Amino acid sequence: MKRKQLVIIGGGPAGLAAAVSAYDNGIKDILIIEREHRLGGILMQCIHNGFGLHRFGESLTGPEYAQRYVEEVKKRNIEYLTDTTVLDLTEKKEITMISAKTGLVTVRAKAVILAMGCRERSRGALNIAGSRPAGIYSAGTAQKYINVKGYMVGKRVVILGSGDIGLIMARRLTLEGAKVLAVCEIMPFSSGLKRNIEQCLNDFNIPLYLSHTITEIRGKERVTGVTVSKVDKDKKPIAGTEKDFECDTVLFSVGLIPENELSKTAGVELSPKTKGAVVDETRQTSLDGVFACGNVLHVHDLVDFVSEEADSTGKAAAAYIKGECKPDKKAEVLPGENVGYVVPQKVSVNAKDVKLFFRVKDVVLNGKIVITRDGEEILSVKRQVLTPGEMQTVVLKTVGNSAGDIELKVVKE
Repeated sequence: MKRKQLVIIGGGPAGLAAAVSAYDNGIKDILIIEREHRLGGILMQCIHNGFGLHRFGESLTGPEYAQRYVEEVKKRNIEYLTDTTVLDLTEKKEITMISAKTGLVTVRAKAVILAMGCRERSRGALNIAGSRPAGIYSAGTAQKYINVKGYMVGKRVVILGSGDIGLIMARRLTLEGAKVLAVCEIMPFSSGLKRNIEQCLNDFNIPLYLSHTITEIRGKERVTGVTVSKVDKDKKPIAGTEKDFECDTVLFSVGLIPENELSKTAGVELSPKTKGAVVDETRQTSLDGVFACGNVLHVHDLVDFVSEEADSTGKAAAAYIKGECKPDKKAEVLPGENVGYVVPQKVSVNAKDVKLFFRVKDVVLNGKIVITRDGEEILSVKRQVLTPGEMQTVVLKTVGNSAGDIELKVVKE
């Protein structure tokens, strides 16, 4: 059995940034494990620009952003393995992995950072009527076919879901000569960033149908068309509102799920709201010495925020390995009125300047973020617009050493 001070599972933007941060904070014995052929993660197929505006102050493509961190990893001679799949993670921080080059290997680490990213929700989770013809893709799969493999997925396309990948693919397909007939969203608001709605749909006159969903997919060998229906407030299709579209391709952009199978086998406590690990402000999970960051923890809007979170996680893991982390009493952070989730879910009572990440359940105009402890208001911040498609943040200066839980809610002014 090999031994390492720090093992990072995942060589995408979160894993790379965490490795660089841990190295710069004194931990040199690091191993990054990546299942793909090269480092960089999902960014390697995201050839559009807009990455790095917060992090580097310039607009980069996904591969350019990833390469910045790949170069930093190589500059520090941080060890990494590609084409390597992790099969198992135990509560003792033992990682079993396999590759054609190394065979089956087990590594025991002093600390582990989970950075496995997320996967797309598939058609199977949606119960849409119809057979199983060719021409049905998740938006990310279509993105990989077009941007990496050079294959065109279709000519007449309907997209279900207004997540950012779906919006970006609407533009990408249009630029490649396809006709995007519609983007349908079951919610009364888009789940994507406002800038993507403007740049990817409005600029190309692609219609967005809010409160609509696909109720039937037609075709035997290949998709020949879909039926789209309006839905009521309970998201049930309304009879008589059907629209038929003749198309050969359907893309699904209906949400992302953190990739936490390894976390489950290790016994990491997962949140039913985020589907990621329950963590404290250092991003340490319920397992001592196991940390999580990036989209495996909760789905981020911008990779810049993934890197920021990974920076602090790498620093915290380094402190843990050096024995600088002292056990502290923790307060629960609970989502209140109109809040879907809050990360971190636990905060040490002596922590300072803790940034809380959260999403609202519905669009709120002229809202106010209110944080209470034992029913007493400890923070109040006004925000003009809060939407579910954009992650919100607020900084909690001090936690306070009282016994009660912390609640974050959003109310209308």
